[in-house]
Amino acid sequence: MQGRTFAAEAATEKNPRWRELTARQSELYSRGDDIRSPFARDYTRILHSRAYRRLKHKTQVFFNIDNDHICTRMEHVAHVESVSNTIARKLGLNDELTKAIAFGHDLGHAPFGHQGEQILGALSRKYLGQTFWHERNGLRFVDRVELLEDNYKIERNLDLTYAVRDGIVSHCGEVDENGIRPRGELIDLEEFRTAGQYQPATWEGCVVKLADKIAYIGRDIEDAASLGFLGEKQLAQLRKLAQANDEKVLNTTVIMHNMIIDICQNSNPSDGICMSGKYLEQLNEIKRFNYEYIYKNPRFSAFQRYAELVLTEIFRTLWSYGAGDVWKNLQRDLRYYPTLLSAFGEWLAKYCEPDFVPDGELKERTSRLENFKIYGRLEKKELYAQAILDYISGMTDRFAVKVYNELLTY
Repeated sequence: MQGRTFAAEAATEKNPRWRELTARQSELYSRGDDIRSPFARDYTRILHSRAYRRLKHKTQVFFNIDNDHICTRMEHVAHVESVSNTIARKLGLNDELTKAIAFGHDLGHAPFGHQGEQILGALSRKYLGQTFWHERNGLRFVDRVELLEDNYKIERNLDLTYAVRDGIVSHCGEVDENGIRPRGELIDLEEFRTAGQYQPATWEGCVVKLADKIAYIGRDIEDAASLGFLGEKQLAQLRKLAQANDEKVLNTTVIMHNMIIDICQNSNPSDGICMSGKYLEQLNEIKRFNYEYIYKNPRFSAFQRYAELVLTEIFRTLWSYGAGDVWKNLQRDLRYYPTLLSAFGEWLAKYCEPDFVPDGELKERTSRLENFKIYGRLEKKELYAQAILDYISGMTDRFAVKVYNELLTY
């Protein structure tokens, strides 16, 4: 098997677009003895972010917060990194870039998985006139929301490189396609209006996009089988699909291995990041199987209704405090909903103009923040709606359930 066929295309210092690919929105504080590359530094910044930590309690597909062996969003991004790293190294691409994109690609996911994304999408259309999609929300979080301390304990925005931010917003893998090639222009990433509208700007981003699909179809089958979602008929059908190209296949790990090898054998700068026809068909057949017997399984209906109830009630409750003096309103009912309202007040204080935050503990907590004040002075109702949606989208499943249960006690 040939290797490093993309070495001349990799996002390295030899790439003529290196300066643009490593550009940041503002200058990141420096360390004179830092030995990391810009992309390696992005990876550690993502790894240390709170949004990444919260992935361990966010649903991938199955809402089962008390089962330690069900895949969470954090495990999923690790699988994507593993797949993309193997491919990138074999093809001669920059595996530090694929690692950073993979670990950051789902930072914008809502609680309760794709069901939560749909619920927030409906709320966003109603209150903001625009939809919610996790790729765009991921870009919003790494650009405007997530904060890290600098050398002087001042909290600032993440300021990731263009290539990593681009990989996050462009990673949508729901469209069945082959021969993925990077787009030519390094556009303003705010131009993305729909998921999958543009291809990634780097070959590394293309690798992560395909790796995402390979990672989730395999792991979702394992969880579905362990939870009894698949009967004998479905398991027999799955075995037939799995052995379509290799009669020795016994589990999803081997399927994923074969697909990875196939990508490494068939990808080249002329044809793009691609699979052979037979493995592409197998991937799409398994994906169709997952949709029919897993994602659209009637057993999800109770979870879907529960997720909608939890998230819409949290939104409705917080929305009711937006008329008039929001700070006084939140303080008024703090004794009833101490966790929800205190945490939301702290959230607002971080992202509102300092002179708008009331004197006292809240203002004191924001004194060492130098970040984008994305909610201004809440002068428009849309800013307040956006604040609630941002707050909810960052929640873990556990925290959403906790604050919803708090609402039941009043």
